[in-house]
Amino acid sequence: MTVAHIVLIKFRPEVAQEHKDNVIREIQKMKEMNSIKGRSLVVGASITVPMERSKGFEIALVSFHENKTELEKYRNSEEHHRITSTSIYPFQDESIRFDFEVAPEDDFLLNILSLQDNKKQ
Repeated sequence: MTVAHIVLIKFRPEVAQEHKDNVIREIQKMKEMNSIKGRSLVVGASITVPMERSKGFEIALVSFHENKTELEKYRNSEEHHRITSTSIYPFQDESIRFDFEVAPEDDFLLNILSLQDNKKQ
């Protein structure tokens, strides 16, 4: 069953915008990983107004994986470890991780994401 992986990141106040932008670029590269289902990974900066509504979280990541085993492969990969240990954890104030199984009747939505991504290539 498809697993959705959601992460919200709040950086410490002194972290430069340039660093946050770089984190987004680095995470975007992870969609090439085999453990990501159909390149279905999206990441972006908050556009919530007022910012207080997002509780200060600045970046969100949503990725989809074929199953729990593939999610664990992603989480245990060298690339994930490199990004989190060098660009996220040392600079974050807080983060939230939330994973859930996608209902089978909603799996078709992932095909739409995949089709959109393939059009860009």
